[in-house]
Amino acid sequence: AHSHIAAASTSRSSPSLPCLRPGPRRKAPAAHANGGASLGGTSSRRLCCRAAASAPSSALGVDGKRSEVSAFDRVSILAEALPYLQKFSDKTIVVKYGGAAMKDPLLKEKVLSDVVLLSCVGIRIVMIHGGGPEINKWLEKVGLESKFHNGLRVTDGDTMEVVEAVLAGKVNKSIVSLINQAGGTAVGLCGKDARILSARQTAEKELGFVGDVTGVDPSLVRAIVENGSIPVIASVASDTDNMAQSLNVNADLAAGEIAASLGAEKLILMTDVPGVMRDKDDYGTLFKELSINETRELIREDVIAGGMIPKVQCCVRSIAQGVKAAHIIDGRQPHSLLQEILTDEGVGTMITG
Repeated sequence: AHSHIAAASTSRSSPSLPCLRPGPRRKAPAAHANGGASLGGTSSRRLCCRAAASAPSSALGVDGKRSEVSAFDRVSILAEALPYLQKFSDKTIVVKYGGAAMKDPLLKEKVLSDVVLLSCVGIRIVMIHGGGPEINKWLEKVGLESKFHNGLRVTDGDTMEVVEAVLAGKVNKSIVSLINQAGGTAVGLCGKDARILSARQTAEKELGFVGDVTGVDPSLVRAIVENGSIPVIASVASDTDNMAQSLNVNADLAAGEIAASLGAEKLILMTDVPGVMRDKDDYGTLFKELSINETRELIREDVIAGGMIPKVQCCVRSIAQGVKAAHIIDGRQPHSLLQEILTDEGVGTMITG
């Protein structure tokens, strides 16, 4: 379900929450004393960087139109990004890929090119994905009706077969192919491979083969990123009580648990909303940064409501387990991933301990 953020009553006040004002929300990390980024490139990273090196001087917008960028602007962008490139070199960032960024072909290509760029400069990217719209399309093709209970997909035996085939097959390999085409090296997996994700059937038995993550084995994922490649993981898990049975798990929650198991620097959830906002119709009320306590207060005030609650709770849980920061960003905005990681201002909501 799409995220929903309820607008707060105008009479409600939150004196403990940060002021919503323009300007940098965070202090840029200090550059290394030697002035150079320690990017520790492996041979595979050097290989994928050849694609980035040949990039044109103009930027391609999401509408496919080019807009010229001056030489000064390009240098300024690099200067601002350098401290972040240094800080996050050889650090792991887990990205949950979903929403419009998966459905729009131009956005999809742009997001995955950005993923390759981050990998090229030494940031260890791990991608987790779902694929709801694609599942619906294939269920219709094979004559199975999509059923929902309290807004969640009901996954019976026949539906689970389609879910696994679509997520671990068609959707996963499409992402892998686009990353490889952009010059990266991606490895397609699902949560069942090497017992990456274990789950137990949810207490709501009406949902069928839907699971809650109970365990993560990050060994294979860690080996892949250490080799300079990009793991792309479909959100299908093995049932703890019956390893032969597949379970459909929430991709946000799967991403959070994998991020925690890897000791990731960041967890980033790509959504179809700008982030956490006091008024869902006013971008000016976007919270640039929240602490865990402030996030809980916004839930109590019903500012964070509906489908945004599990996303925020996923972020809070991952931070409690050691992830340094969790971010909710709008995947519909071109280059939102780069802006969130490599700029002072960012584009979404960053949640920290």
